[in-house]
Amino acid sequence: MIRRVIEKPFFKSILKFPVTGIVGPRQVGKTTLVKGVLDDLNAVYLDLEKHSDISKLNDPELFFLQNQNKTIILDEVQHQASIFPLLRAVIDENRKPGRFIILGSASPSLLRQSSESLAGRINYLEMSPLSILETRNQLSIEDLWIYGGFPEPALSQDPEFIQDWYRNFTTSYIQRDLPQYGLPAEPRVTRQFLMMIASAHGGILNYSSFAKSLGLTVPTIKTYLSFLLDAFLLRELPAWSVNAKKRLVKSPKLFFRDTGMLHYLLGINSMDSIFGNIVLGSSWEAFVINQVASVLKTDDQMYFYRTQDGAEIDLLIRRNNRWLAAAEIKFSASPKLTKGTYNAMEDLGIELLHVVIPRDEDYPIAKNIQVVGLGLFLESILR
Repeated sequence: MIRRVIEKPFFKSILKFPVTGIVGPRQVGKTTLVKGVLDDLNAVYLDLEKHSDISKLNDPELFFLQNQNKTIILDEVQHQASIFPLLRAVIDENRKPGRFIILGSASPSLLRQSSESLAGRINYLEMSPLSILETRNQLSIEDLWIYGGFPEPALSQDPEFIQDWYRNFTTSYIQRDLPQYGLPAEPRVTRQFLMMIASAHGGILNYSSFAKSLGLTVPTIKTYLSFLLDAFLLRELPAWSVNAKKRLVKSPKLFFRDTGMLHYLLGINSMDSIFGNIVLGSSWEAFVINQVASVLKTDDQMYFYRTQDGAEIDLLIRRNNRWLAAAEIKFSASPKLTKGTYNAMEDLGIELLHVVIPRDEDYPIAKNIQVVGLGLFLESILR
């Protein structure tokens, strides 16, 4: 049993809030986490994809009343969105902490499209694929990067099984999950869109380019993309654009949240097959960004910075309206920085820049610039 980073904020949340929501992609470990604490919580668990459990909610108000002294866990709650108004009413009658835990494979914004808001009653936590801090004794950084962080394939360490798993995972999302969430695209179009995003991975988001390639309108592309983002398949990294004196890139970058899925779509199944591939740099960049996201606090914000004149920093982390960390992400044993990096540091007032590389290193290469491995960078954020 791997101890997940989310465990500590999860236990803190159920002691403070009437409802704790854990959201994240399918198969990321949400159910495993809550089932591991069923006895400790005096909880009852319902899987809202199982007919036998759904039937227990034929009279949900009565079921909640009979189990009011237990923590009620509702898994895959997005399939029963009509229950949210009742949850709000039941909670308002008794606002004690830990009454409900809801698990969903869609983001809070998507869940609320068809439900009453539980604002002030619920604390949402996002569960990510496995991080290097969670798997230090089980997996190498290289394996976690190449094969992805979903627990079942990652821990199997079987390349053939991993490919089969991602094939089934991707097909399930395209043909079943995304249509259930309301995505209006045909599965064939969704797969083409995902393949195009994989090919343009890590680049500046260009709606018009995708629209032209798929023969769709820009508003349609924006709609489709919003579903992929809300389903935790993709991540937008926004541009930092406060400096009005600079000609800035303002569109976001687009990354896959799990590099295993990216590599599956591109036919990459080993370290050998990614070397020389055009996606090498952007794949490593996505891996670092996703690992950083897994250790940030809820209100922390991530950005990149780029000007039309070539000043650029790959990753900026902001906490309480101040810079927490800044990083250039390089897949190189001997990274070199351009003049644009130094200009960006001056533009933003960055006092220390980390250069994150795929090796366990920690040394300065210039004043206020430190080369580090990914693990050390994550630890510096957690301090």
